[in-house]
Amino acid sequence: MSKFKTVTLAALMAVSCFAPATHAATVIHAGRVIDGVSGESLKDRTIVVDQGRITAIEGGFRKPATGDTLIDLRKSTVMPGLMDMHVHLTSEHSRNSELERFKKDAPDVAIDSVMYAERTLLAGFTTVRDLGDSFRASIALRNAINAGKVAGPRVFAAGKSIATTGGHADPTNGWAEYLNGKDVGPLEGVVNGPEEAAQAVRQRYKEGSDLIKITATGGVLSIAKNGLNPQFTEEEIRAIVITARDYGFKVAAHAHGAEGMKRAVRAGVDTIEHGTFMDDETMTLMKERGTWYVPTITAGRWVYDRSKEDGYFPAVVRPKAALVGPQIQGTFTKAYKAGVKILFGTDTGVSAHGENAREFVLMVEAGMPAMAAIQSATSVTAKFLEIDDRLGSVAVGKIADLVAVPGDPLVDISVMQRVHFVMKDGVVYRQP
Repeated sequence: MSKFKTVTLAALMAVSCFAPATHAATVIHAGRVIDGVSGESLKDRTIVVDQGRITAIEGGFRKPATGDTLIDLRKSTVMPGLMDMHVHLTSEHSRNSELERFKKDAPDVAIDSVMYAERTLLAGFTTVRDLGDSFRASIALRNAINAGKVAGPRVFAAGKSIATTGGHADPTNGWAEYLNGKDVGPLEGVVNGPEEAAQAVRQRYKEGSDLIKITATGGVLSIAKNGLNPQFTEEEIRAIVITARDYGFKVAAHAHGAEGMKRAVRAGVDTIEHGTFMDDETMTLMKERGTWYVPTITAGRWVYDRSKEDGYFPAVVRPKAALVGPQIQGTFTKAYKAGVKILFGTDTGVSAHGENAREFVLMVEAGMPAMAAIQSATSVTAKFLEIDDRLGSVAVGKIADLVAVPGDPLVDISVMQRVHFVMKDGVVYRQP
C-alpha cells in the first residue's frame, strides 16, 4: 500500500468515528500487555475499544459480539502509544542539508513535515514534542493533525527555538554577508539580554507554541565552531523561564557543555536536552531542582557515524560530531545510575524519521532495564506532559492510543523497532 493510500485509509477510518453511533467495538486479543505502569507484563488479555476509549480489559480472550471488529495480536505485546520528547518533524538531515536551507521555502518544509509525521506515527509514536522548526511549520502541522486533515502523532510544538546572536539556532549562521541584510531579533528567535529574551517568549506565545526551547550551549550541526560553550547568561535564561511560566510554558534547554547546563538548571528550565558533557555537579543540581534529562543517544550515535564519512558534514561541523557523538551514551549510563530523572527522546530529524525506537536499544545497551526504558516513553512522559489522566497507560477510561510489537520486548528490546500495530484515538493506522 502506498503512503498516500495509508493516509487516505486512516482519514476514512477517522471520519467513520463521527458517523451515527452503532456501538460496535474493536476487540483486541493481546498475547501480552505492558500497561506502562506495572513492573511486569500481563498475559492473555482482551482489550475493548469503543468510541476512541478503552472500555474494558479482561483476562483471557473474550469472543467479540456481533458487529465488533476483532484484531488478533495473540503473538504480540501491546503497549500504550509511545512518546518521543525530542523530534524535529519539519526536517531530516542529509548531505545536502546546508544547501537545502537556502532552497526550501515554507510550503516545501510544510509538505515534508506531513511525510515525516506519518512515518513517526506508523513507527508507534503517537505523541511527540517538536523542539524547533522553520516557518512555524510544526505549529501548522499540529493544527492539521488535530483537525484530522493529515495523519500524524499528537504534537507539542515549540516553534522557533530561541538562541543568542551567532548561537546554535541563529538561523543566519553560515550566511554570506550580502545575504544577511538585516539584524535578526526576537521575532526570529534571536535575543541578547533579558528584555529581548522575554520578548521572544511572548512572540512564541503569539505564534501558537506549546512550550519554549532554548539553545543554552553551542550545537553540533550549526555552522559555528564551538559545540559546548554556554551561549546565554543565567539572567537571560531566568528571564525566559519567568516569562514562560506566565504563559503556561515549560522550557526545554538544548545543552552539551556542563557550564551551560548549570546555568539553565539554576535558572529553572524543565528539561536538559542531550546533556552530553554533564558532570557530577550538574547531576546533583538536576536532582535537587527536579530537572528532567532527555538523552537523545540516537542522535549522538548518528552524528558520530556520519563524522567518519568524508564530505558528509561541513568542515566546521565534523570535529564537533566526532567529539560529541561517542560521549552521549556514556553520560546516559552515569546519569541513570545517579538517579537523574529521564524522559525518552531521540532528536529524530537529525537521524531518520520512523527510526525513533532505536533509542530503546541504546538505552538498554547503556544499562537501563527494558521495562524502565518503555515506561520512560509512556507513563513517565505522559505525567511530565500533564496528560497522564488520559494517555500513557493501558487502562480503562484512557484514550485508545495502543501499539504492538512481535514477541516480547522485555526479552529482546530490538523488537521495539518492528512496531506492526498502531492505534491512535481508537483509529487503526497500521496492523499486521
